[in-house]
Amino acid sequence: MPGLDLSVVGARRPHRADAARNFDALVAAARDVFTEYGADAPLDEVVRRAGVGIATLYRNFPTREQLLEQVYLTEVDEVCRAAEPAASLAPWEGITTWLRRFIDYVATKRAVATELDRGSVAYRAATEALIASGGPLLARAQEAGAMRTDVDIDDVMRFVMAYTTVNFASAEQRDRMLAVAFDGLAATR
Repeated sequence: MPGLDLSVVGARRPHRADAARNFDALVAAARDVFTEYGADAPLDEVVRRAGVGIATLYRNFPTREQLLEQVYLTEVDEVCRAAEPAASLAPWEGITTWLRRFIDYVATKRAVATELDRGSVAYRAATEALIASGGPLLARAQEAGAMRTDVDIDDVMRFVMAYTTVNFASAEQRDRMLAVAFDGLAATR
């Protein structure tokens, strides 16, 4: 189950080793800073944490939007790649393990995702990659009789987006509500 081809969408990662390290350091720092401060985080904090100069930031990412997009694509790629080990689990465990990973990602990165242009090539590519990653897990669970057959991948994607907008009173309540939702997705037993 492939992830996103980051050489096709997103910023071009430099080939030179030192430039590639700087690129990776900027993306890693931006992930942390955007998680901590939101999409409007100060870019000088990204530069400071990456240990590079401001010119290096703008050489790689001329706009904040391009940096946000790269962070988003990198993280979506990780969610997509999580489908591969999930596919080695029992069908129900596989889809629910992947969904938990997807939900955790969306819940912590909503600020970044909401800043992106939903019509952009990158956003569409990310959505298609998520569908391509989760779809086979869903089909496998349905074929095994573990998941309702009247649910499709679009339903599951919308469920994840809706679930992650709720402000739960506690982690226990969040987990309990996810268990209820998963019970709703499960085939009648």
